[in-house]
Amino acid sequence: MPTLFTTVGVEPAQRLAYWTDGVCDTYVQLDCDAIGDASRFEGEIAADALSTLTLSRVTASAQRVRRTPAKIARASEDYFLVSIQTQGCGAVVQDGRVAHLSPGDFALYDSTRPYELRFDAAFQQYVLMLPGPTLRTALTDTPSLTACAVSGRRGAGHLMIGMIETLSAEIATLAPESAAAVADSVTQILIAGLSTLPGARPPPVSRLVALHRQQVKALVRERLRDPDLTVVRIAERLGVSPSTLHRAWAGEACSLADWIQTERLEAARRDLCAAQQRLRRVSELAYSWGFKDAAHFSRAFRRRFGCSPRELRARIET
Repeated sequence: MPTLFTTVGVEPAQRLAYWTDGVCDTYVQLDCDAIGDASRFEGEIAADALSTLTLSRVTASAQRVRRTPAKIARASEDYFLVSIQTQGCGAVVQDGRVAHLSPGDFALYDSTRPYELRFDAAFQQYVLMLPGPTLRTALTDTPSLTACAVSGRRGAGHLMIGMIETLSAEIATLAPESAAAVADSVTQILIAGLSTLPGARPPPVSRLVALHRQQVKALVRERLRDPDLTVVRIAERLGVSPSTLHRAWAGEACSLADWIQTERLEAARRDLCAAQQRLRRVSELAYSWGFKDAAHFSRAFRRRFGCSPRELRARIET
Protein backbone atom coordinates (compact mmCIF):
# COMPACT_ATOMS: atom_id res chain seq x y z
CA MET A 1 0.00 0.00 0.00
CA PRO A 2 1.45 3.43 -0.92
CA THR A 3 2.47 5.77 1.88
CA LEU A 4 2.74 9.56 1.82
CA PHE A 5 4.83 11.45 4.34
CA THR A 6 4.82 15.26 4.30
CA THR A 7 5.77 18.20 6.50
CA VAL A 8 2.62 20.06 5.43
CA GLY A 9 0.68 20.98 8.56
CA VAL A 10 3.63 20.40 10.91
CA GLU A 11 4.61 23.25 13.23
CA PRO A 12 7.71 25.03 11.80
CA ALA A 13 9.81 24.37 14.91
CA GLN A 14 9.10 20.62 14.65
CA ARG A 15 9.52 20.13 10.92
CA LEU A 16 13.14 18.98 10.77
CA ALA A 17 12.72 16.45 13.61
CA TYR A 18 9.50 15.22 12.01
CA TRP A 19 11.25 14.91 8.65
CA THR A 20 14.16 12.97 10.14
CA ASP A 21 11.78 10.47 11.73
CA GLY A 22 9.99 9.97 8.41
CA VAL A 23 13.25 9.47 6.52
CA CYS A 24 14.39 6.86 9.06
CA ASP A 25 11.06 5.03 8.86
CA THR A 26 11.16 4.94 5.04
CA TYR A 27 14.83 4.06 4.52
CA VAL A 28 17.46 3.35 7.19
CA GLN A 29 18.58 5.15 10.35
CA LEU A 30 19.97 8.55 9.30
CA ASP A 31 20.79 12.06 10.52
CA CYS A 32 19.26 14.99 8.61
CA ASP A 33 20.42 18.61 8.83
CA ALA A 34 18.69 21.49 7.08
CA ILE A 35 20.72 24.04 5.12
CA GLY A 36 19.37 27.42 6.07
CA ASP A 37 16.38 28.16 8.30
CA ALA A 38 15.13 24.81 9.68
CA SER A 39 11.72 26.33 10.48
CA ARG A 40 11.12 26.87 6.75
CA PHE A 41 12.08 23.30 5.83
CA GLU A 42 9.66 21.43 3.58
CA GLY A 43 9.65 17.82 2.42
CA GLU A 44 7.51 15.02 1.03
CA ILE A 45 8.11 11.29 0.47
CA ALA A 46 5.73 9.14 -1.57
CA ALA A 47 6.72 5.48 -1.24
CA ASP A 48 5.41 2.14 -2.48
CA ALA A 49 6.59 -1.47 -2.29
CA LEU A 50 7.26 -3.50 -5.41
CA SER A 51 7.78 -7.12 -4.34
CA THR A 52 11.04 -6.87 -2.33
CA LEU A 53 11.94 -3.42 -3.68
CA THR A 54 10.82 -0.03 -2.40
CA LEU A 55 10.39 2.89 -4.79
CA SER A 56 9.92 6.39 -3.43
CA ARG A 57 9.85 9.96 -4.72
CA VAL A 58 11.48 12.58 -2.49
CA THR A 59 10.81 16.31 -2.89
CA ALA A 60 12.49 18.48 -0.27
CA SER A 61 14.44 21.56 0.76
CA ALA A 62 18.24 21.78 0.87
CA GLN A 63 19.80 19.41 3.42
CA ARG A 64 22.57 17.02 4.40
CA VAL A 65 21.75 13.38 5.12
CA ARG A 66 24.32 11.21 6.90
CA ARG A 67 24.58 7.50 7.65
CA THR A 68 27.07 7.44 10.51
CA PRO A 69 28.98 4.56 12.13
CA ALA A 70 26.84 5.07 15.24
CA LYS A 71 23.63 4.64 13.23
CA ILE A 72 25.03 1.53 11.54
CA ALA A 73 26.00 0.00 14.89
CA ARG A 74 22.51 0.67 16.26
CA ALA A 75 20.62 -0.97 13.37
CA SER A 76 22.09 -3.70 11.13
CA GLU A 77 20.14 -2.70 8.01
CA ASP A 78 21.56 -4.21 4.83
CA TYR A 79 20.27 -2.41 1.75
CA PHE A 80 21.55 -0.83 -1.40
CA LEU A 81 19.91 2.45 -2.31
CA VAL A 82 19.92 4.21 -5.66
CA SER A 83 19.33 7.96 -5.93
CA ILE A 84 17.88 8.92 -9.32
CA GLN A 85 17.97 12.69 -9.72
CA THR A 86 14.95 14.34 -11.40
CA GLN A 87 15.12 17.99 -10.30
CA GLY A 88 17.96 20.07 -8.90
CA CYS A 89 21.38 18.62 -8.17
CA GLY A 90 22.73 16.31 -5.51
CA ALA A 91 25.82 14.44 -4.45
CA VAL A 92 26.38 10.96 -3.03
CA VAL A 93 29.51 10.50 -0.90
CA GLN A 94 30.79 7.04 0.04
CA ASP A 95 34.00 5.01 0.06
CA GLY A 96 36.17 8.06 -0.65
CA ARG A 97 34.24 9.06 -3.78
CA VAL A 98 31.73 11.77 -4.62
CA ALA A 99 29.08 11.26 -7.31
CA HIS A 100 27.64 14.56 -8.55
CA LEU A 101 24.11 14.03 -9.87
CA SER A 102 22.27 16.20 -12.38
CA PRO A 103 18.73 15.41 -13.55
CA GLY A 104 18.76 11.99 -15.22
CA ASP A 105 21.85 10.67 -13.39
CA PHE A 106 21.85 8.01 -10.68
CA ALA A 107 24.27 6.55 -8.15
CA LEU A 108 24.42 3.60 -5.77
CA TYR A 109 25.20 3.58 -2.05
CA ASP A 110 25.38 0.86 0.61
CA SER A 111 23.66 1.12 4.01
CA THR A 112 26.24 -1.13 5.69
CA ARG A 113 28.92 1.60 5.43
CA PRO A 114 28.86 5.33 6.18
CA TYR A 115 27.62 7.68 3.47
CA GLU A 116 26.41 11.24 2.99
CA LEU A 117 23.85 12.80 0.65
CA ARG A 118 24.27 16.50 -0.13
CA PHE A 119 21.60 18.81 -1.54
CA ASP A 120 22.53 22.49 -1.63
CA ALA A 121 19.12 23.61 -2.91
CA ALA A 122 15.58 22.24 -3.27
CA PHE A 123 15.51 18.98 -5.20
CA GLN A 124 13.52 15.96 -6.28
CA GLN A 125 14.69 12.42 -6.85
CA TYR A 126 13.47 8.85 -6.95
CA VAL A 127 15.05 6.45 -4.48
CA LEU A 128 15.12 2.73 -5.18
CA MET A 129 15.91 0.53 -2.16
CA LEU A 130 16.70 -3.18 -2.52
CA PRO A 131 18.16 -5.88 -0.24
CA GLY A 132 21.96 -5.97 -0.15
CA PRO A 133 22.37 -9.62 -1.22
CA THR A 134 20.47 -8.92 -4.46
CA LEU A 135 23.42 -7.02 -5.90
CA ARG A 136 26.22 -8.80 -4.05
CA THR A 137 25.34 -12.10 -5.74
CA ALA A 138 25.06 -10.43 -9.16
CA LEU A 139 28.02 -8.02 -9.26
CA THR A 140 31.62 -8.47 -8.15
CA ASP A 141 33.27 -5.95 -5.81
CA THR A 142 30.21 -3.80 -5.09
CA PRO A 143 32.25 -1.39 -2.87
CA SER A 144 33.94 -0.17 -6.06
CA LEU A 145 30.55 0.77 -7.56
CA THR A 146 29.21 3.07 -4.84
CA ALA A 147 29.16 6.86 -5.31
CA CYS A 148 29.84 6.55 -9.04
CA ALA A 149 27.47 8.53 -11.25
CA VAL A 150 25.74 6.64 -14.06
CA SER A 151 24.37 8.83 -16.83
CA GLY A 152 20.66 8.59 -17.53
CA ARG A 153 21.08 10.12 -20.97
CA ARG A 154 22.18 6.97 -22.80
CA GLY A 155 22.31 3.17 -22.63
CA ALA A 156 21.01 1.18 -19.68
CA GLY A 157 20.90 4.31 -17.52
CA HIS A 158 18.48 5.96 -19.94
CA LEU A 159 16.29 2.83 -19.98
CA MET A 160 16.23 2.73 -16.19
CA ILE A 161 15.17 6.38 -15.86
CA GLY A 162 12.31 5.81 -18.31
CA MET A 163 11.18 2.65 -16.52
CA ILE A 164 11.28 4.28 -13.07
CA GLU A 165 9.24 7.28 -14.23
CA THR A 166 6.62 5.06 -15.88
CA LEU A 167 6.56 2.71 -12.92
CA SER A 168 6.05 5.54 -10.45
CA ALA A 169 2.96 6.62 -12.38
CA GLU A 170 1.52 3.11 -12.79
CA ILE A 171 2.66 1.20 -9.70
CA ALA A 172 -0.74 1.35 -7.97
CA THR A 173 -2.39 -0.47 -10.90
CA LEU A 174 -0.01 -3.47 -10.99
CA ALA A 175 -1.24 -6.90 -9.96
CA PRO A 176 1.08 -8.64 -7.43
CA GLU A 177 2.49 -11.10 -9.97
CA SER A 178 3.09 -8.27 -12.44
CA ALA A 179 4.81 -6.25 -9.72
CA ALA A 180 7.23 -9.12 -9.08
CA ALA A 181 8.10 -9.35 -12.78
CA VAL A 182 8.58 -5.59 -13.03
CA ALA A 183 10.79 -5.63 -9.92
CA ASP A 184 12.98 -8.24 -11.61
CA SER A 185 13.20 -6.07 -14.74
CA VAL A 186 14.13 -2.97 -12.74
CA THR A 187 16.85 -4.92 -10.92
CA GLN A 188 18.29 -6.28 -14.15
CA ILE A 189 18.38 -2.84 -15.79
CA LEU A 190 20.04 -1.42 -12.67
CA ILE A 191 22.67 -4.17 -12.85
CA ALA A 192 23.18 -3.41 -16.55
CA GLY A 193 23.68 0.28 -15.77
CA LEU A 194 26.13 -0.42 -12.95
CA SER A 195 27.97 -2.91 -15.17
CA THR A 196 29.12 0.00 -17.34
CA LEU A 197 31.23 1.35 -14.47
CA PRO A 198 34.97 0.53 -14.56
CA GLY A 199 34.83 -1.27 -11.19
CA ALA A 200 32.22 -3.72 -12.48
CA ARG A 201 34.20 -5.06 -15.39
CA PRO A 202 35.32 -8.62 -14.58
CA PRO A 203 38.67 -9.92 -15.81
CA PRO A 204 38.49 -11.67 -19.19
CA VAL A 205 38.20 -15.46 -19.21
CA SER A 206 39.01 -18.06 -21.82
CA ARG A 207 36.36 -19.48 -24.12
CA LEU A 208 36.65 -22.82 -22.31
CA VAL A 209 35.98 -21.25 -18.92
CA ALA A 210 33.06 -19.27 -20.34
CA LEU A 211 31.65 -22.46 -21.84
CA HIS A 212 31.97 -24.32 -18.53
CA ARG A 213 30.12 -21.53 -16.72
CA GLN A 214 27.31 -21.58 -19.28
CA GLN A 215 27.04 -25.36 -18.93
CA VAL A 216 26.94 -25.13 -15.13
CA LYS A 217 24.22 -22.45 -15.12
CA ALA A 218 22.11 -24.35 -17.64
CA LEU A 219 22.39 -27.58 -15.63
CA VAL A 220 21.58 -25.87 -12.33
CA ARG A 221 18.46 -24.22 -13.78
CA GLU A 222 17.37 -27.54 -15.28
CA ARG A 223 17.81 -29.41 -11.97
CA LEU A 224 16.98 -26.59 -9.55
CA ARG A 225 14.13 -28.49 -7.88
CA ASP A 226 16.41 -31.45 -7.06
CA PRO A 227 17.21 -31.24 -3.31
CA ASP A 228 20.34 -33.36 -3.85
CA LEU A 229 21.88 -30.99 -6.41
CA THR A 230 25.43 -30.28 -5.20
CA VAL A 231 28.72 -29.13 -6.66
CA VAL A 232 29.91 -32.75 -6.71
CA ARG A 233 26.79 -33.89 -8.58
CA ILE A 234 27.19 -31.08 -11.10
CA ALA A 235 30.83 -32.01 -11.69
CA GLU A 236 29.89 -35.66 -12.20
CA ARG A 237 27.15 -34.72 -14.66
CA LEU A 238 29.54 -32.52 -16.68
CA GLY A 239 32.36 -35.07 -16.56
CA VAL A 240 34.87 -32.85 -14.76
CA SER A 241 36.40 -32.85 -11.29
CA PRO A 242 35.00 -30.60 -8.53
CA SER A 243 38.32 -28.70 -8.48
CA THR A 244 38.04 -28.01 -12.22
CA LEU A 245 34.51 -26.79 -11.66
CA HIS A 246 35.59 -24.45 -8.85
CA ARG A 247 38.42 -23.03 -10.99
CA ALA A 248 36.00 -22.36 -13.85
CA TRP A 249 33.57 -20.65 -11.48
CA ALA A 250 36.25 -18.48 -9.80
CA GLY A 251 35.63 -14.81 -10.54
CA GLU A 252 31.84 -14.99 -10.28
CA ALA A 253 30.17 -12.70 -7.73
CA CYS A 254 29.48 -15.56 -5.27
CA SER A 255 30.34 -19.23 -4.79
CA LEU A 256 28.55 -21.87 -6.84
CA ALA A 257 26.73 -23.19 -3.76
CA ASP A 258 25.54 -19.68 -2.92
CA TRP A 259 24.44 -19.14 -6.52
CA ILE A 260 22.35 -22.32 -6.44
CA GLN A 261 20.65 -21.15 -3.25
CA THR A 262 20.10 -17.70 -4.77
CA GLU A 263 18.39 -19.19 -7.82
CA ARG A 264 16.14 -21.29 -5.56
CA LEU A 265 15.23 -18.31 -3.39
CA GLU A 266 14.40 -16.19 -6.43
CA ALA A 267 12.19 -18.96 -7.83
CA ALA A 268 10.38 -19.32 -4.49
CA ARG A 269 9.88 -15.54 -4.32
CA ARG A 270 8.27 -15.53 -7.77
CA ASP A 271 5.91 -18.31 -6.70
CA LEU A 272 5.00 -16.45 -3.52
CA CYS A 273 3.97 -13.46 -5.66
CA ALA A 274 1.99 -15.54 -8.19
CA ALA A 275 -1.80 -15.50 -7.87
CA GLN A 276 -2.10 -19.14 -8.97
CA GLN A 277 0.22 -20.20 -6.09
CA ARG A 278 -1.67 -18.24 -3.42
CA LEU A 279 -3.25 -21.30 -1.77
CA ARG A 280 -0.02 -23.29 -1.46
CA ARG A 281 1.68 -23.34 1.94
CA VAL A 282 5.05 -21.61 2.25
CA SER A 283 6.72 -24.87 3.30
CA GLU A 284 5.30 -26.64 0.25
CA LEU A 285 6.77 -23.98 -2.04
CA ALA A 286 10.11 -24.29 -0.29
CA TYR A 287 10.25 -28.06 -0.71
CA SER A 288 9.24 -27.77 -4.37
CA TRP A 289 12.38 -25.69 -5.02
CA GLY A 290 14.84 -28.06 -3.42
CA PHE A 291 14.92 -26.83 0.17
CA LYS A 292 14.93 -29.65 2.70
CA ASP A 293 14.08 -27.64 5.81
CA ALA A 294 11.34 -25.00 6.08
CA ALA A 295 13.06 -23.12 8.93
CA HIS A 296 16.33 -22.91 6.98
CA PHE A 297 14.39 -21.66 3.95
CA SER A 298 12.70 -18.93 6.00
CA ARG A 299 16.02 -17.75 7.49
CA ALA A 300 17.73 -17.72 4.08
CA PHE A 301 14.77 -15.88 2.56
CA ARG A 302 14.89 -13.15 5.22
CA ARG A 303 18.65 -12.72 4.80
CA ARG A 304 18.25 -12.24 1.06
CA PHE A 305 15.07 -10.18 0.86
CA GLY A 306 14.84 -8.45 4.22
CA CYS A 307 11.48 -10.03 5.10
CA SER A 308 10.09 -13.49 5.77
CA PRO A 309 8.16 -15.43 3.08
CA ARG A 310 4.91 -14.89 5.03
CA GLU A 311 5.60 -11.16 5.36
CA LEU A 312 6.12 -10.88 1.61
CA ARG A 313 2.92 -12.78 0.90
CA ALA A 314 0.97 -10.57 3.34
CA ARG A 315 2.45 -7.46 1.72
CA ILE A 316 1.29 -8.34 -1.78
CA GLU A 317 -2.18 -9.42 -0.58
CA THR A 318 -2.97 -6.04 0.98
